[in-house]
Amino acid sequence: MTPHRLLLSAAIPALMALSAVPASAETLKVVASFTVLADVIKQVGGEHVKVMSLVGPNGDPHEFEPSPADAKNLKAAQVTFVSGEGLEGWMDRLITASGYKGKPVTVSEGINTRTMEEDGEKITDPHVWNSPVNVKVWVANIEKALSSADPSDAAAFKANAEKYTRTLDELNAYAHAKFDKVADNRRKVLTSHDAFGYFGREYNVSFLAPLGLSTESEASAADVAKLIEQIKGEHVKAYFFENSNDPRLVKQVAKATGAEPGGELYVESLSDTKGPAPTYEKMFKYNVDQLAAAMAKSS
Repeated sequence: MTPHRLLLSAAIPALMALSAVPASAETLKVVASFTVLADVIKQVGGEHVKVMSLVGPNGDPHEFEPSPADAKNLKAAQVTFVSGEGLEGWMDRLITASGYKGKPVTVSEGINTRTMEEDGEKITDPHVWNSPVNVKVWVANIEKALSSADPSDAAAFKANAEKYTRTLDELNAYAHAKFDKVADNRRKVLTSHDAFGYFGREYNVSFLAPLGLSTESEASAADVAKLIEQIKGEHVKAYFFENSNDPRLVKQVAKATGAEPGGELYVESLSDTKGPAPTYEKMFKYNVDQLAAAMAKSS
């Protein structure tokens, strides 16, 4: 046998061993609609997923305009996740434009949603993630979808999901510990748009906002005047603006009412890695701390 043949015969078993590596060694290409959801998917998927968020850090998922690069990323995705409940109004257009053949997984299925009136219509509030109790439903739906796409890593997804669910329980307890001791009449704040309904429901906090559920809506002069009267009447002491929205309107309302600035909240978008809210866990804690500090100041 020549040296070349010897080398070749030695290489064949090694190549066969490589080809026998299970498919799980390949990470799943996952697309998420926005950063908050992308982070929760990473917590469940761990090293077995590569997650790309369509809406970037500090971006507004209501007013997002997809690019050709987004269409390309979506078409290459093995699994796609959306929150649902009307948040991603642009997704159907993007699916059509991209030629994506799959069906996005709606992670908010099974959540006890809240409805409210906007412009005389009843709408479902899409901002479910602002309560970690709801995010536990996300986690269960994400685990199921990832396990279906990659059964060989199902045990890892299950372990990660259980661990992260415990984290969400801790976040819920953390928020209750902060707010349960605050007098009811102090649990009132002004924000840019109505995105804290689930947070308010869970922790008995009243959020007043000049805009409705979507930042795409516009507040009329009459709505703003009515809100100013309400804030004065209810003695709301603090206002917050949001990282993904224009703060001018909320500042205008605050100026007319004497409400003091409480800072910036991360409502429907994470910060970049250098900001205070690069993960859902950090975002939620940061918001709780900001709101609790403003309430303590006003008491």
